[in-house]
Amino acid sequence: MAELANVSVATVSYVLSGKDRPVAAETRQRVLDAARQLGYTPNQAARSLRKRRTQRVCLVLSSFGGVPADVRLATDLHEMADARGYSVVTLSVYDEARAQAAVEVLRGGIADGALIHVVGDHLAHDLLAGLAATGLPMVVLGNESGLKGCDLVRTPEAEACAEAVEHLLQTGRRRIAYMAHRFEVYRDKPMGRLLGYTTALDRHGVKERIVTGGADDRVAAYQTATELLSSPDRPDAIFAASDRAAISAIWAARDLGLSVPGDVAVVGVGNIDEGLISNPQLSTVGPLRHDYTDVVRLLFDRLQAEEPPPAREIVRSWTFVRRGSS
Repeated sequence: MAELANVSVATVSYVLSGKDRPVAAETRQRVLDAARQLGYTPNQAARSLRKRRTQRVCLVLSSFGGVPADVRLATDLHEMADARGYSVVTLSVYDEARAQAAVEVLRGGIADGALIHVVGDHLAHDLLAGLAATGLPMVVLGNESGLKGCDLVRTPEAEACAEAVEHLLQTGRRRIAYMAHRFEVYRDKPMGRLLGYTTALDRHGVKERIVTGGADDRVAAYQTATELLSSPDRPDAIFAASDRAAISAIWAARDLGLSVPGDVAVVGVGNIDEGLISNPQLSTVGPLRHDYTDVVRLLFDRLQAEEPPPAREIVRSWTFVRRGSS
């Protein structure tokens, strides 16, 4: 193969092993073309035994529900894994039993590293801390505190959500309903998005709290919004914990003959593309762009380091984006 590509054996090894070595793009392509021409397929089992590595990374998510941010995260992880000779295995953590099972298989060596984005309380702090203590290269997306031995990616959800509710209050809304994810309703104290909602109300001296579930799926959101907006003392604004739930709330208002934002303002969370084609366009809280390349790179930096690097923390900015629905 080296002869066919007109390169050294070492260069062939660098390219086909996925090592992060400086190889010119043209040279890399010649090696890949030669490998394709010769029908070369790497023996992953042999490679894993030789290196005591699986050449796999694990993506841990709350569900396989097609959450747009998770889809983008998975896409970016797969693309970088492909480029570096890794495959991806995905685990879903939607209850405490699945969380325990995920930790056990990760401890058992199913993958060389893990990228974890679990919303809710199923993957508790002690489970994450125990997993990080094993030395498994890990990147955790969340607002955990006190985790050692892994990289942490935070989002200022509470601050950005408070900004959105402040906007609703400043435009004269006073009966603002919060449509929550299921896990938020049962927490002992508000955190994240719900904390942003209550903080903004407190600042303006608004005592009434209208908190309901419904943000976990479109149908539940539509039904919840219909119930809220059919009541005699209906809210004049709905702040939903997800954009998909907010769009369902717009549909519910429309089907009840209400105007958005005239009769009821609607704001979501996530800044998904679908919000740009809702009618009216959806006001939202979230990142201005969906790109997780920097997050994924943290994991592969850990995987390819000779010695475990110190724990790093990055903050992905969120902001309130005002559009027609509010």
